[in-house]
Amino acid sequence: MFSEFLLQNLQEFWHLTGFYNATWQHLVMLVVGLFFIWLAIKKNFEPMLLVPIGFGILIGNVPFNTTAGLEIGIYEEGSVLNILYNGVSAGWYPPLIFLGIGAMTDFSALIANPKLMLIGAAAQFGIFGAYMVALLLGFAPDQAGALAIIGGADGPTAIFLSSKLAPNLMGAIAVSAYSYMALVPVIQPPLMRLLTTKNERVIKMKPARAVSQNEKIIFPIVGMLLTCFVVPS
Repeated sequence: MFSEFLLQNLQEFWHLTGFYNATWQHLVMLVVGLFFIWLAIKKNFEPMLLVPIGFGILIGNVPFNTTAGLEIGIYEEGSVLNILYNGVSAGWYPPLIFLGIGAMTDFSALIANPKLMLIGAAAQFGIFGAYMVALLLGFAPDQAGALAIIGGADGPTAIFLSSKLAPNLMGAIAVSAYSYMALVPVIQPPLMRLLTTKNERVIKMKPARAVSQNEKIIFPIVGMLLTCFVVPS
């Protein structure tokens, strides 16, 4: 009698473990999360982005029995993860993250050579290209717009637009947008080797002019005010 009771409880416990409920999709995403953390720690690729993204992927893909009502999953009301996920669904985290990153960003190169803004402007062509590709793949126009804005390399914008146009895709878009930005050091070198010659890559650029402290202080203030006056929302 005791042995049957013990066996039954062990079976119930086994059905609640992550080992029993794991799927190959869980395993793939866990590997992706570990890879992001490895890139951040070992290769120093955007650690402030890839470490939280990697751990978020690990936590979000721990397999569990969704019918048990244990309130442990991200989408289960009352769970701690669900409370923390409000920062994603309500869009709190991206502005906070970019506030910190922006405060540490050195804009000296841009201030010394404003023509560099043209490079950023040219990147917007990728948004329209991605929009057309998404339409060809069968996405609705609003969903295609939310997906295409990932190419803007701006996490808060991607999350805000997806919350308005495609809320059901917001989680995937948030992870894709931040992962894409953090993985630029991985993506960029092979593209540079593909599109440039060896002689072009060894050209020594002239050092930019020295930027004064006053310029560094005035630039973000004027940039912020100008942006807020153009787009108050």
